[in-house]
Amino acid sequence: MGDQLTSAVAPLAANLTASHLGVGLAVAAGVLIGAALVAVVLRGRRGGPTAGTAGPGQQRPEMAALAESRRAADAELAAVKSAMQELRADLERREHRLTDREERLDVEASRIATRSQELHGVAADIERKRTELVAVEEERRLILERTAGLTAADAKTELVKAMEHQAKRDAAVIVRDIEADARQTGDERARKTITLAIQRLASEQTAESVVAVLHLPSDDMKGRIIGREGRNIRAFESVTGVNLIVDDTPEAVLLSCFDPVRRETARITLEKLVLDGRIHPHRIEEVYERSKSEVEVQCVRAGEDALVQVGLTEMHPDLVALLGRLRYRTSYGQNVLKHLVESAHLAGMMAAELRLDPPLLKRCALLHDIGKALTHEVEGSHALIGAELARKYGEAEDVVHAIEAHHNEIEVRTVEAVLTQAADAISGGRPGARRESLEHYVKRLERIEEIAGAHPGVDKVFAMQAGREVRVMVLPDRVDDIGAQVIARDIAKQIEEELTYPGQIRITVVRESRAVEVAR
Repeated sequence: MGDQLTSAVAPLAANLTASHLGVGLAVAAGVLIGAALVAVVLRGRRGGPTAGTAGPGQQRPEMAALAESRRAADAELAAVKSAMQELRADLERREHRLTDREERLDVEASRIATRSQELHGVAADIERKRTELVAVEEERRLILERTAGLTAADAKTELVKAMEHQAKRDAAVIVRDIEADARQTGDERARKTITLAIQRLASEQTAESVVAVLHLPSDDMKGRIIGREGRNIRAFESVTGVNLIVDDTPEAVLLSCFDPVRRETARITLEKLVLDGRIHPHRIEEVYERSKSEVEVQCVRAGEDALVQVGLTEMHPDLVALLGRLRYRTSYGQNVLKHLVESAHLAGMMAAELRLDPPLLKRCALLHDIGKALTHEVEGSHALIGAELARKYGEAEDVVHAIEAHHNEIEVRTVEAVLTQAADAISGGRPGARRESLEHYVKRLERIEEIAGAHPGVDKVFAMQAGREVRVMVLPDRVDDIGAQVIARDIAKQIEEELTYPGQIRITVVRESRAVEVAR
């Protein structure tokens, strides 16, 4: 029972603070002593009858039991005292630790208070120094403003302007270097690309005639073609719209017409009439209708063959038919359809060299002169007409732009348009591509130089690159920069009005000022 009381009291004592240790010990001792006395009394009562009723023989066992109970109570009391002593020692140890902890906390609190006072002092010093620095900075700014004669805002503005000017100058130098390097690299790559395309292209160098010639089996056939009082030839010209020229050329007649398709239809019609031998107005109408259908089929076939040659597919049937009509169209002796096929090959090779889209470039080059198929039927430039046709039949906007810009009638905006121009110029400018007599060529160059040299202030004129570029040297003391632009525009306009030439002619007016002095 004493162990149970000890274990019950020990937690209670452990939770007591130092201020309650004395009270706790007294209470615990009283509880233990009272419990021991209660236990002794209870054991005495369980021992038998009371002392008043017990006999002499029974008093000895009772006394022995009482003594035994007393010894047990003494033992238990001793055990309780021992537990109390251990509890007291444990409480004293706890009190000592609490005292030490309180002392350490007091020391730490004192140190924190001291540190806080020091920090407050440091903060006050920092604030004082900051105020002093602000005052010194303001005084320094005022001194600088009085010395420089500028306010802070004015000085800042001047500095920003100076930095901006320097940055612009540095940027201009960098841009100039980059542009020069890009221009040099671009010129080298362009020359290489065009040279490779020209070297890889193998094309015929023939010039086609604009007049169709039909050979006859004999000169007697000429009379049958003319007919009685010329009725056959009049009916033929009325039906076909082609001039039939019968002259002294042996066994041959000439067919002349500005429309190549009509000229080819008339040639096939006359050829069939000659083979059949029956020539009269009604027969001419019948054969012409069949020949017209045959030419339309040939145009479609020619367009399809052109697509196969350049490796393109999926084009509108009407565009294919118009493309085939260019088989019978020539420009300065060069067959237009062959020119388109040749330009498509050139554009595809240049696109492959530049890592662009070869099919797209081939499509642009193949269709760039498609408007020439309708130039006799629709008024306007063939470039703009061709662009409208391409847009009407669902071609891509890049293709439409390349068509309308290949003669610079529209400002060039894409790489495809530039390469289309290059392919067109290479195909039309190569030797033997277009027929032009030497006499006409020389006269045209002489006339170009005369037109340019007739303007006031012009010093020298040079027609270069087979007449495709004109360089005009002007006197700097008589012509200013604006006057040079006016001269270039006037020369270009006069050349357009007076001369006929393939492609385009670039006029460059050079105005150069030189200052020379001799150091003696």
